[in-house]
Amino acid sequence: MANPMEQFTVETIKPLVVAGYDVSFTNSSLWMVIALAAVSVFLFVGTAKPQLVPGRVQAATEYLYDFVRKMLDENVGPEGRRYAPLIFSIFIFVLACNLLGLIPWIGAFTPTSHVTVTFGLAMIVFVTVCVIGVWRHGFHFLALFWPKDANIALGAFVFIIEFLSFLTRPFTLAIRLFANMTAGHVLLKVFGTFVVTLGSFGALPYVLGALPLVVIVALTALEVLIAVVQAYVFALLASLYLNDAINLH
Repeated sequence: MANPMEQFTVETIKPLVVAGYDVSFTNSSLWMVIALAAVSVFLFVGTAKPQLVPGRVQAATEYLYDFVRKMLDENVGPEGRRYAPLIFSIFIFVLACNLLGLIPWIGAFTPTSHVTVTFGLAMIVFVTVCVIGVWRHGFHFLALFWPKDANIALGAFVFIIEFLSFLTRPFTLAIRLFANMTAGHVLLKVFGTFVVTLGSFGALPYVLGALPLVVIVALTALEVLIAVVQAYVFALLASLYLNDAINLH
């Protein structure tokens, strides 16, 4: 059976070194560019000629943006709307990367199956939250880690725990997306290999190959659902972290 981890190999397309750092253009870079291009075309077509009675693309664009805006309203409040473009950009980019990686037969690559990519996105959220929190509240932002009305000893203990928990946010945010996307693609590869292997036994595939084929179809549908859910979870957690920075909850 082929190694199911081979699909995650980063291959260099155009070698490039800048100031001693390897910044080569890879297959991961290529599919992130494709994701950006797909998102750009989708948003351009959906907003270029707005109509009172929207077409399918315009309706889909408006639905996705309203979905993110309502999520911010529910989790942050009215002040969260000013950050809707940021959360929407992260959401739709992660969604595009997740879904494009599921396209068969064309050598599609899933950038979000690599923790370096998901960690970069998580750090964008983390740094933004820190900047907003300090900008809005100054040193009072540290009150996020201090329990209200606690004595010095208990407050200091909780402060250390909450501060360390805060610092782990980008790691947990990155690992959650990376792990879910990697696990799903590994399962698809394993069951896909079963179907191909059983197809080499003459008439037996009609008997033995049916079950793995049904399973891989079901897994593909499940993976599409997971791709959407993980993009939503990433955006949801980003909005919750924004709520901490804005409202100090």
